[in-house]
Amino acid sequence: MSTSVDQSKPELRSRDELRALAEEGAAQLLGATAEQVVEWVSANFATGAVAVACSMADSVLPHLVSQQLPGVDVLFLDTGYHFTETYVTRDEVAKSLNVRVVDVLPEQTVAEQDAQYGAELFSRDPTLCCALRKVAPLQASLAGYEVWFTGVRREEAPTRATTPLIAWDERNGLVKVNPLAAWTFDELLDYATANSVPVNLLMANGYPSIGCAPCTRAVAPGEDPRAGRWAGLTKTECGLHL
Repeated sequence: MSTSVDQSKPELRSRDELRALAEEGAAQLLGATAEQVVEWVSANFATGAVAVACSMADSVLPHLVSQQLPGVDVLFLDTGYHFTETYVTRDEVAKSLNVRVVDVLPEQTVAEQDAQYGAELFSRDPTLCCALRKVAPLQASLAGYEVWFTGVRREEAPTRATTPLIAWDERNGLVKVNPLAAWTFDELLDYATANSVPVNLLMANGYPSIGCAPCTRAVAPGEDPRAGRWAGLTKTECGLHL
């Protein structure tokens, strides 16, 4: 079941130690498979020091990681604006995979944010809304880990085209791992089908990239997979992966 952040974590190594480890891993794993990347993390980090970020568009990444790191923490940013289908997927992941789903909450509820900034901040200042409901909560949660996995893929958008498999995350002060970076959307779906992992129902209805409901629309055939995110705005990223 979903839980709050566990405060019982292993003693964390220094930023210098982790930075050196990230550089070593990046050099060793050029061209590695996703499974080999997870294997490297498993060999170098305790499970309690590892986090998997998951938007619940699918659960390929949590499944992949949990094969070698059973019981790993899966961080779900509960912004208060998600589609019903996204919450359903989160619950399915918690029930069916060998992971510990952790709901990461903003400091303010939607109502409290509305009271301070006005209703529908996402329509007036989406960058601030993302900063308050995604970036800041995740940064606070990551302080308890040494490494985090993301599902970022290079083909998703031009802004992600050079995503490395392993990198040092200076802003958050830990190792960032992107084992699916070289995967295509079809490879993602093939893995999900072959391993019978939970997939958000919206994925089959024109939503290859799923964020908050007010800021996500279906994508037309031939459009960029992330064209449905913040449609009509110049914004292309929430700020988690800058």
